[in-house]
Amino acid sequence: MTGQSERKGIFFDVDDTLYDHLAPFRDALRAIVQPGESFPYEKAYHRMRYYSDRLSEELGGAGTAAYGDAVEDMRTRRFQLALAEFGIQLTREEAEAVQRAYLGRQYEITMFDGARELLQTLKDAGHLVGLITNGPADHQMNKITAMMLGDLIPQERIFVSGAVGWDKPDARIFRHVNERTGTMPEHCYYIGDSWRNDVVGALAAGWHVIWFNHRGVEPESEHKPHHVATSYEELGRMLNGLLGS
Repeated sequence: MTGQSERKGIFFDVDDTLYDHLAPFRDALRAIVQPGESFPYEKAYHRMRYYSDRLSEELGGAGTAAYGDAVEDMRTRRFQLALAEFGIQLTREEAEAVQRAYLGRQYEITMFDGARELLQTLKDAGHLVGLITNGPADHQMNKITAMMLGDLIPQERIFVSGAVGWDKPDARIFRHVNERTGTMPEHCYYIGDSWRNDVVGALAAGWHVIWFNHRGVEPESEHKPHHVATSYEELGRMLNGLLGS
């Protein structure tokens, strides 16, 4: 009989893994900045996420008091820094307006085609399914609620860095998940889009890593994810083979 520690755990990132995180970014820029349809929205989005991660790390992560005190400033600065690379100089007021528009649109979430169905299939197969995501607890839980995931993933398998105290790529957040769920690293799979946060972090914790590279970006280091998927159709076939479900 398989022991609890041998049970396979499949954990997913949230932003740009379960739903299209580019959409609210693009909509916010169109509404406030109006850069035109030729603007490279996807490239700018990646730079915004880079600065978001970098500034968050400088503050010590979403679980720290410094982050809570400075999060609004960080959120506006990331837009200023990212868009400056594309020749758009935002004033403080303009950056705040973009952030407000971006935040409002993040709760109008449409999951990627096949995402909900895959979560349901994994749950029905008896696997331990959960989420690991960076960000303030309330903010990330609002997104999870907007996707109506409460019937698929119980609260005790949702791990938000702002509540846990460690941000990805810190391996401690993955070890914390193992401790709380009674799983072992070698029996856990992590699916995420971010090279730095998801691939690097989960590898450091000894997990199996599936890089959800649906945007076709290049690796950022010499790390080697165990598998790469570009769609939920491909991911479903891959997990079916890996898990024997």
